[in-house]
Order: sequence, then structure tokens, then C-alpha cells
Amino acid sequence: MSIVKINVLTVPEEQRETLEKRFAARAGAVEGSDGFEWFELLRPVEGTDTYLVYTRWRTEEDFQRWMAGRGQAAHGGGGAQGGGAQGDRPKPAATDATLWSFEVVQQTGPKQA
Repeated sequence: MSIVKINVLTVPEEQRETLEKRFAARAGAVEGSDGFEWFELLRPVEGTDTYLVYTRWRTEEDFQRWMAGRGQAAHGGGGAQGGGAQGDRPKPAATDATLWSFEVVQQTGPKQA
């Protein structure tokens, strides 16, 4: 089964709009990657400043290939929202980032009629 990568981003309230705009500007950057299955950017609703970036991949190798190529470019060699401290790149919107990894062991979807 698939693997899931969740990038846990600490984003101060004043940077939320910046982070969301950066992800919107990168729409399509991952969808064509071999082994890519799903993406979601999850905004916190209450009680936290933590965004979750959910991606699902066919295999760990597919994810690693993406990270070594397009993923590295998308991350600018720095934070997950395309910022880095080098050159003309904008300052990261997140103040901290952690990557969680999971294997999908069970899944289900809506019943088909």
C-alpha cells in the first residue's frame, strides 16, 4: 500500500495568508510526479498554529525521487513553503517544520451505488 508524508508546519497567524498563497502559486508542481497520489494543505481551525501538508505516494522511493528533484527545487533548499534564506527567495512563512512518515495499512472510501 501507499505511504503518507505529513509536513507539520508552525505558522504564525500573520504568516498564514502568505503560506496559503505560496502553496496556491505552486499548484500543479507535484501532481505530475511519478508515484504521486494525493495532496492536501490543512489549515488549523482552532487552538493551534500548526498547518499540515498531507501527501500520499505509491512508494517511499517515489517520494525520495520527487524530493531529490522537483521537491528540492520547490522547497528552495529550505522550508516547505518555498522560502529559503538564499538569494532573492522570500523568507519562510513557517517558523518550524517536522516531517512525519506513515505506511497506509488500511483504507476505505465511500460506497459506490
